[in-house]
Amino acid sequence: MGALEKIFRIDARAFNKIKKIADKAIAYADEMAKLSDEELQAKTPYFKQLLASGKTLDEIQPEAFAVCREAAKRVIGQYPYNEQVFGAQVLHEGDVAEMKTGEGKTLVATLPSYLNALEGKGVHVVTVNDYLAKRDAEWMGQVNRFLGLTVGVVLNDMNSAQRKEAYACDITYVTNN
Repeated sequence: MGALEKIFRIDARAFNKIKKIADKAIAYADEMAKLSDEELQAKTPYFKQLLASGKTLDEIQPEAFAVCREAAKRVIGQYPYNEQVFGAQVLHEGDVAEMKTGEGKTLVATLPSYLNALEGKGVHVVTVNDYLAKRDAEWMGQVNRFLGLTVGVVLNDMNSAQRKEAYACDITYVTNN
């Protein structure tokens, strides 16, 4: 059993399916690195246009993950490892990706949250407390704002109007209560 299979503890068929999709995203790395900031940022409206014309999230997923991955490297100096791209694919498929402290959960979440926010329906990233919600919205929000998305945070002490404004964003960081 390989390292990824041990980390994610999934059967071989599911593993191979997820790995195949993640590998497509990883294969875009050199292409994305060659783009200027403006060209990279132009990918967000391009993806939205593709979705409006009938493409699905799954069809644009490899390239969208690669765009977000490159943006993270440029904006916050962190580049999701291949295993983290794999974990992001697991999350995009609606499954749970259990990761230990220090394995990059916060960074992993940027890829599927960016992808799913492209539909314009709003994405919620749930954390366990106000400190983490605020920290993650500020820290990882830099990546999404660079790519043209809006980022909000809902904290326990916010009033109704503030919450409504935060929930209207493309990506909203919230607590689990």
